[in-house]
Amino acid sequence: MGMMKTEAPLDEKAMVAAAEKALADIALVRGEVSKVIFGQESVVENTLLAVLSGGHALLVGVPGLAKTKLVTTLGDVLGLAGNRIQFTPDLMPSDILGSEVMDQDESGRRSFRFVKGPVFAQLLMADEINRASPRTQSALLQSMQEYHITVAGQRYDLPAPFHVLATQNPLEQEGTYPLPEAQLDRFLLQVDVNYPELAAERQILLETTGLSETKPQAILNAERLLEIQTLIRQMPVSDKVVDAILSLVRSARPGQGNADTDKHVAWGPGPRAGQAMMLCARARALYEGRLAPSLDDVHALAEPVLQHRMALTFAARAEGMSVRDVIAGLVKQAKA
Repeated sequence: MGMMKTEAPLDEKAMVAAAEKALADIALVRGEVSKVIFGQESVVENTLLAVLSGGHALLVGVPGLAKTKLVTTLGDVLGLAGNRIQFTPDLMPSDILGSEVMDQDESGRRSFRFVKGPVFAQLLMADEINRASPRTQSALLQSMQEYHITVAGQRYDLPAPFHVLATQNPLEQEGTYPLPEAQLDRFLLQVDVNYPELAAERQILLETTGLSETKPQAILNAERLLEIQTLIRQMPVSDKVVDAILSLVRSARPGQGNADTDKHVAWGPGPRAGQAMMLCARARALYEGRLAPSLDDVHALAEPVLQHRMALTFAARAEGMSVRDVIAGLVKQAKA
């Protein structure tokens, strides 16, 4: 769940000072992003939470909702070296990871040399990830979990930090493949990108159809982002919040005593969902200027953390239910 250096825990005074500094940096990042991305506050927040937590995010929405623009803007503002891969049906795993090429020296001796692919970036944008075949999609599995890749038996470490922000078109669209469950689970959050509000859409029309567009400035760099990610992992979490996370994640699995889940859910979230919830709850607390996560953080994150880690039964789908309906019901039970 991330690539972190271990450091001695901070005392309370140092923690407060570090949190205040991080909060000021995050506020600057939010302000800079808002110059380019209008409206969509919850989309920006959840995507930033995934990055601040040291993880990956899957942005889902119809084409034309600035998903790609958000990813490139975040790369600029966070000061990360980025690459973009446009996923297409003919994309091969070597187009992502890189490949071995044969070199010949002056004496005629031949040897293989590894040429790195676009996965060697601090921020990798996987654009329209579900338009490539499952074989190609799965090329990202090792890099997203272990932060290195293996080619021809040789290990190659990826830069730190390493984040994948992937965009996905809704599955009903022509020419899309569903992502493998193992890959979905590696995304910390699924961020649903909906149509903008009227005021935001009006601003988009006015700001983006003139002669020049606003260019975002770098606010952080990779080293500072790693410091904030380390700070988030050091934030204390009360037993009450840990119990709430465990209770919510386990209630989303069939066979755990929740009648609604047993009836509607075919398979539920694994332990990675709880890890994601712990990290993102801390990040959300810091994002809002608090030093410890609360139950509200857990409830607010239930949908982006759980929705891509669950599948409904055929009967539930036939009734017109969605995963979001099930999660909303679980959160309502948790609040009761």
